Amino acid sequence: MSKQEAIDHAAEQLIEAGRLFHQRQWVPATAGNFSALIDANTMLITASGCHKGELNREHLLLADLDGRPFDASRKASYETALHCQLYRFSDQIGAVFHTHSPTNTVLSSHHDSIHLHGYEVLKVLPGISSHDAHYEIPVLTNDQDVPRLATQVALQLQQTPNMAAYLIAGHGLYAWGSTIAEARWRVEAIEFMLECELLDRRK
Repeated sequence: MSKQEAIDHAAEQLIEAGRLFHQRQWVPATAGNFSALIDANTMLITASGCHKGELNREHLLLADLDGRPFDASRKASYETALHCQLYRFSDQIGAVFHTHSPTNTVLSSHHDSIHLHGYEVLKVLPGISSHDAHYEIPVLTNDQDVPRLATQVALQLQQTPNMAAYLIAGHGLYAWGSTIAEARWRVEAIEFMLECELLDRRK
């Protein structure tokens, strides 16, 4: 596959994910951001201020792994640095999704971490082969200073190198995978489990 073909394929998948996530109320209005690694020095990422349920090719831009758009007239998402951080952390990460569902917003506002256990869909997450596994999603303090927030993420990645997601308190979910499809599956699985957790805690 040529680089242009890889870009086209990634763009189609990100646009499709945006429609799906918006239908499920995980990315209201311009909330959230998505990216995919194209090669060792290039990522495709949503531009700042675009509606994720109405994405088209004009809403996606190419940037280097320091978050600088190749087209200087374009503006990447405010949180691009968090995507770059993950790609630099592991060459096994190929896509990153950030969602703002009501469920993840509420749960992350009231807990320091979310403990998941007993769900079949846990097996979508790395290193898990049974519903009986225990999985902890850390909740980081929200911070408008993205470099300072990235420092929190870095500490968590060092402590839990096999993690595939984290929450920002009152702000949303970051989840990733080796491919766009795998990252999307993980978002779907985690959002499902978080919704179950919220329902269970309301009993």
